[in-house]
Amino acid sequence: MANNMNYDQAIKRVQEIVSELEQTQALSVAVYKQKAQEAQQLLTFCEAQLCEMESALSDNSPQSDKRIP
Repeated sequence: MANNMNYDQAIKRVQEIVSELEQTQALSVAVYKQKAQEAQQLLTFCEAQLCEMESALSDNSPQSDKRIP
């Protein structure tokens, strides 16, 4: 699912899932579980993308910039 998505697409899908859950009054437990699992997988993917970016940015910054004022 997230394998062929980029960060923006994954976040958009999470927002769609949240909207679906908020707008739907009667969901079966199976459907709710499926949507929750999909959202969890997408959020895990997004978190990994952000961690990779943070790591790349910190690797490329000068040592003096790593200190917190």
